[in-house]
Amino acid sequence: MINSMTGFGAADGLVGGARVSVEVRSVNHRFFTPTIKLPSAYSKWEADVREILRKRVQRGHITLFARTGTDAGEVGALIDAVKLERYLAELRGIQEKYSLAGDIDVATILRLPNLFGAGSEQSEEGSPEELGAIVSRAVTDLLRMRQTEGAQVGRYLEERLAELKKTLARVGERAPRRLKEQHAKLQETMADLMADKPLDESRIAQEVAILAERLDVAEEIDRFNGHIAAFVDTIRSVKGEPVGKRLGFLLQEMVREANTLGSKANDSAILSDVIVLKEELERMREQVENVE
Repeated sequence: MINSMTGFGAADGLVGGARVSVEVRSVNHRFFTPTIKLPSAYSKWEADVREILRKRVQRGHITLFARTGTDAGEVGALIDAVKLERYLAELRGIQEKYSLAGDIDVATILRLPNLFGAGSEQSEEGSPEELGAIVSRAVTDLLRMRQTEGAQVGRYLEERLAELKKTLARVGERAPRRLKEQHAKLQETMADLMADKPLDESRIAQEVAILAERLDVAEEIDRFNGHIAAFVDTIRSVKGEPVGKRLGFLLQEMVREANTLGSKANDSAILSDVIVLKEELERMREQVENVE
């Protein structure tokens, strides 16, 4: 089973008295490259978070973002009660001193500076283990999505491989007929050149042998099919190891065989099938680039 490098995961929980939400996103990259954005109170635990990611994600550009909040029943936990009382006392004193009418409403109070502070102090409580547990759940969610997408990519790749095998079979069937046609064409050409003179059958046989060796594509087809078999085994592997680089290497080998087939084709039907092979390989390459 293969894994995609694209995915998203999220989780939340308590770190000390603060609720923390963690989001993890990943996109394709040749190597493991994490970007971690934590609240300032948790920045000292960045190395712990990075290690959790490193152990569970092999390849991809990973972006982790954490933010703090409060439980629904703890809205007041972010308000500095001491500052609130001080503000209220000062506002009421101003009203009495200058005989100002009107009520002091909540909207006015919430606009006052530096009123929210207790929540940030609270977020400094807790432990790296508590944060790590939330990060681990978010990563599990991410990996689940990467696995689901990877399964879809695997099915698509197997469909493309089936088309490759069909096309190679056509080339394999066409190749012997092409050689017979080339043989007949060679005899016709030599007959025209020799005019009334008898044909040298041994010379024709020699030329046909040279032509057959130059146009023979059996080895290329065998190697191509071998690469396809190795590709299938790789995407069906249950070892759980990253296989993206191996799939990329096998694709390069298949492209090399397709190019050799094209250079040996000397036949419009085979050349047409070689183009089909290259188109399918390019479609596969686009998908393999996103495989872990």
